[in-house]
Amino acid sequence: MESQFGIANVWTQGDFVTRFVAILLLGMSLISWIVIIAKALDIVKFKKHARAAQGFWHSEDFAAGLEKLGADPLNPFRQLAIEGREATAHHRNTKGQLHDSLDVSDWVTGCLRNCIDEFTARLQSGLAVLASVGSTAPFIGLFGTVWGIYHALIAIGTSGQSTIDKVAGPIGEALIMTALGLAVAIPAVLGYNALVRGNKSILIRLNSFAHDLHAYFVTGARVSSSTAAANVHPLKKGA
Repeated sequence: MESQFGIANVWTQGDFVTRFVAILLLGMSLISWIVIIAKALDIVKFKKHARAAQGFWHSEDFAAGLEKLGADPLNPFRQLAIEGREATAHHRNTKGQLHDSLDVSDWVTGCLRNCIDEFTARLQSGLAVLASVGSTAPFIGLFGTVWGIYHALIAIGTSGQSTIDKVAGPIGEALIMTALGLAVAIPAVLGYNALVRGNKSILIRLNSFAHDLHAYFVTGARVSSSTAAANVHPLKKGA
């Protein structure tokens, strides 16, 4: 009797619908774990970059600060610093273009904001997959459950007896499908929430770094934390 409730029995005794549901849930689980692991490694890497960015302002000059940020081209803090430098130089060294009508502060703010938006989109890529898996996997498992109960009813109708040996297999199949759906959905939801919190932490540090860069390129001096707290964040316009 125990073999009727095993996962192997679900595969051998189930029809094409049961097997399709099982394969679909397995694929969703694999995709979820790949996204969770890959994005978690990215968050760990970006947090290291955030810690390195704390030493940027203790450098002798801008070039030395870039060296402290490392040579990783995907480092968002390095990208932000380079983008701010290039935006400032472009605004001051070119004439006769539309952006000349913009104040240098607004121009640098827009360029830094675009850089942050691009990084945010890259940082959040894959989260939609986890949200979709977390919301649909229980219902896919429920579909497998309904299909298993349908098999149980067919077995009862065919035999004319509602004995345990006639319905144990289909009912066990139904319960396993429910469990598989939850086993796929729960890690996806938990992973999604953890990644969102990690992304938020990185974006807070990146916005703070961008605020200091904005002050550096526009006024030539980094804004102190007390001054920054007393003023509206320049990069949050229109956010």
